[in-house]
Formats: sequence, C-alpha cells, structure tokens
Amino acid sequence: MRFSPLFGMAMACGLLSPSLFAANDNGIEHLMSQSDFDTVVEQLNAALEEKGLNLMATVDHAENATNNDLELPPTTTFIFGNPKAGTPMMQCQGSVALDLPQKMVVRETGEGVRIEWNDPHYLAERHGLQECDLPLDNISGALNAVAESAAQ
Repeated sequence: MRFSPLFGMAMACGLLSPSLFAANDNGIEHLMSQSDFDTVVEQLNAALEEKGLNLMATVDHAENATNNDLELPPTTTFIFGNPKAGTPMMQCQGSVALDLPQKMVVRETGEGVRIEWNDPHYLAERHGLQECDLPLDNISGALNAVAESAAQ
C-alpha cells in the first residue's frame, strides 16, 4: 500500500501515530479519533468545505436503522468529490464510476470514532487505471488531510 509523501513526512516527524492511521489490504484506509461522533461529523463537514470538495449527500445509517426498528451505532456516510480529480479517472476507465464520488464513513466503535475511506491507489488497481497519468498521490494526500482535520 502506498501513502502520500506528506503522510510519510508526518509519520517521520512524529506528527501522526501509526496506531491512529492504518490501511487494510482491501483498500480501506482509516483514522481513529478521540473526539465524539458529533464533533468528528462537524469537523469533516468543515474540512470538506475548506478543501473545496463538493458534498453531494450524507447517509445517516443509524437513523435509517432506527426508522426500521433496528439498532446501529452512529454511522454516517459522506459522499463528495471534485470533478477535476474524478473525471480523469472515469475517462480512463468508466467502471471507476462504481466507486466515485468518493466516500468517507464516520462511525462510532468501542475504540472511538473511526473514519474510513477508499485508498485511490486501490481503486486504480481495482479498475485498471495503471496506464493513465493520474495524480493518485495528490488525491490520497487530500483524503488523508480531510480525515486528519476531521479526527482532531
């Protein structure tokens, strides 16, 4: 799994703890926050706006569960993007539209509030984007920065 150069510098300088940031083999990156759920949601909204990312929708999964007499810890999916980043990916391979716009999930766990998102390098592998000249490191860095801002 590759990380952005900014991520590597932040780790080397001790600005990020490896226990707070991780990527799984299945392309899901995550960051843990010690802030409460509502604070993380507010900070994620602010980070998306600050980065100029278009928030298209949010899905409150816990509310949907409650409306159907089911229980789920607070869990919200944010659907957002930037056409300048996503469109070239879709021009390269249309199937990437299955995974775009980008999403971040904020959910409450027993360990704290977890923020999760898809690694753009994983999406490139999944959809065969290797032959295209795409700024995947920049996209990855922007997603990491959004998650870090939300997790503060």
